[in-house]
Amino acid sequence: MSAQRQDAVRRITAPEITARKGGDPLVCLTAYTAPMAELLDPHCEVLLVGDSVGMVVHGLPNTVGVTLDMMILHGQAVMRGAKRAMVVIDMPFGSYEGPPQIAFENAARVLKETGAQAVKVEAGPTIAETIRYLVQRGVPVMGHVGLRPQAVNVDGAFRAKGKTEDERTRVLAEAEAAADAGAFAIVVEGVAESLAREITAAVDAPTIGIGASAGCDGQILVTDDMLGLFEWTPRFVRRYADLRGEIGGAVERWAADVRARRFPGEAETYFSKRPAEA
Repeated sequence: MSAQRQDAVRRITAPEITARKGGDPLVCLTAYTAPMAELLDPHCEVLLVGDSVGMVVHGLPNTVGVTLDMMILHGQAVMRGAKRAMVVIDMPFGSYEGPPQIAFENAARVLKETGAQAVKVEAGPTIAETIRYLVQRGVPVMGHVGLRPQAVNVDGAFRAKGKTEDERTRVLAEAEAAADAGAFAIVVEGVAESLAREITAAVDAPTIGIGASAGCDGQILVTDDMLGLFEWTPRFVRRYADLRGEIGGAVERWAADVRARRFPGEAETYFSKRPAEA
């Protein structure tokens, strides 16, 4: 074994994530590019290449239009930037809802072409069988219950879950089914705080909340929301920076320097001094 191989940083694994149930909270964020993944990697146990990339990076109105090729492209980029965190890649809409065999082919392609360690699926009422099928064939799966962005056309909007008893019962059942099928962790998104706590207590897999509860086993946010890159952010997001303002201000100052011919200056110009005359 080469010295380079021995010195390599070891990635966090799915069993290590599962073992954090009830322990120190898991820190998770989304990543779509190599530079951002490199910045987030030292601080996170999980980096999720979310299908939110369709809205955050590509300007789509929702996640339904995201393709498998898009997820693989961004997954490859994140794997180049992250060295320690477990990298999980969303299975996009239409890539896993059909026969489990097709879901396996698509998941296997994602793992082979990116080198990532796991996939995530939105665990609707028919998906537990698929999760079990994938796990039995060597694909670690993270589940996702509650507000399911890929179901936006059914729900009509991004709407929090858990208002009615029937809805609470359904979401809890989907979480339990995903955990029983072998999901190593479950994202719980946009649900009543008490429901998130109930799910966390009911399943053996660690829960990762987003718009859920501090009682979950971990938390995740869309990084761009948390950094303040958008004018509007969801209610459940706390902004830890105002990068939108910082970037806008920096570009404004640069544009002013260009128009005033202050940029580039001597320090930014090659061979700016004329050679001495003979």
